[in-house]
Amino acid sequence: MAEEGVDGRRRKDCACVCPLTIAKRGSANDETVPTSSTSSHTSDVCGTNLGRTIMAARRLLVDIHTHVYLPRYANVLRARRTVPRIVERTNANGSREERLVIFENEPISGRPVGPQYWDLNEKLKFMNNHGIDVSFISSANPWLDFLAPNDAHSLANELNADLDSACRTAPKVADNSSLQRFYAFGLLPLCDDIAPDLLLESVQQIASLSNLKGIIMGSRGIGRGLDDERLEPVWAALAEAHLVVFLHPHYGVGSTAFGEKDNGHVLPLALGFPFETTTAITRLILAGVLDRHPSLRILLAHSGGVLPQLSSRLASCIDHDPVVAGRLQHDARYYMGRLFYDAVAYGPEELGFVSDIISRADTYASSADVGARVGAADRSLGSKQILFGTDHPFFPPLQATDKWRSVVDNLEAIAGVQGWSEDDKEGVRSGNALRIFSLIT
Repeated sequence: MAEEGVDGRRRKDCACVCPLTIAKRGSANDETVPTSSTSSHTSDVCGTNLGRTIMAARRLLVDIHTHVYLPRYANVLRARRTVPRIVERTNANGSREERLVIFENEPISGRPVGPQYWDLNEKLKFMNNHGIDVSFISSANPWLDFLAPNDAHSLANELNADLDSACRTAPKVADNSSLQRFYAFGLLPLCDDIAPDLLLESVQQIASLSNLKGIIMGSRGIGRGLDDERLEPVWAALAEAHLVVFLHPHYGVGSTAFGEKDNGHVLPLALGFPFETTTAITRLILAGVLDRHPSLRILLAHSGGVLPQLSSRLASCIDHDPVVAGRLQHDARYYMGRLFYDAVAYGPEELGFVSDIISRADTYASSADVGARVGAADRSLGSKQILFGTDHPFFPPLQATDKWRSVVDNLEAIAGVQGWSEDDKEGVRSGNALRIFSLIT
């Protein structure tokens, strides 16, 4: 019996998932980011068995941006006496509640947290309520960068094992014994001045855990940003292991510019986070990381921050700067097509714009014909590198409601993008993630 999902699509429980099988990491079906011709963006989804399998997956909904504070990690935060920490306080109603405080002088003394932040049964309830079949869970910020190197390394190994176990013991997708409800991004012990050898050990551990498909990391790396030369062997190891890097903000930028007026968390989340992501990935690009590691796959949170909007300005600044001009192998706009983006943008116009920027990227390769840039963007092409996400358990509704507006808005945004076919939209909802994370053959 078909039922209508939150996005208005007619969903049938079994028709879409039976053909899917999990592919081993690094198999012939493992995808890399296209690097040359425009046709390379679509060769992995059109006219092949892989393309037909993705078509078969059209009724799935896959969430690649959903967080958890595992119980082991939450207990570490409860035991701390300085930020970041979880504290118990009396709220305005006189009830006791736990609050997560990440920064000193954080607005309204942090945010309330409860079982939805660490109990994966609560996440399953959320998924079932919103028609989400598969979630790629990731530890939420601040991760491990506040710990000493040895402590961070030990805790990372334990949390990665916890994540793998949670995925392995979770239910399977209905009528498909090979597709799980949970997969995960692992954790590297990224803290100031940790020895790169310890990071490489964690990469090896994550690569050995079949349910971990990548890593989540912040913008600081090991204290000096993502253009830090000490990270070079880490990028190489991640690329070789076919692990996706999910780049997510934490610190924001320029908080003093937000002023003294109490605006809650609006300015840090709406502006600070996207600009942090933009600065971090731009530094990585300027350092030539994507030139040296062409198979490295990076997924940007929040639809890439403001990098797509500023990509042409970035290219112009590079061309006119004697320090940087000539450093990269390609025009800066080319690298927009070397990245993946979540669809946590909340509006169809924003998603459409990001899709356009991805679509034109190959026309800025060093070998491309400059004349081919006129009218070259094919919005459908860019959709292949955008993936649905919810940012759960953050952005809960302020009043009791059946569906979370943050989820509904993102699904409606995907449905409303002009120039995307229904196949493109289903790719964003599910097929792109299954392809990128090698979950289909």
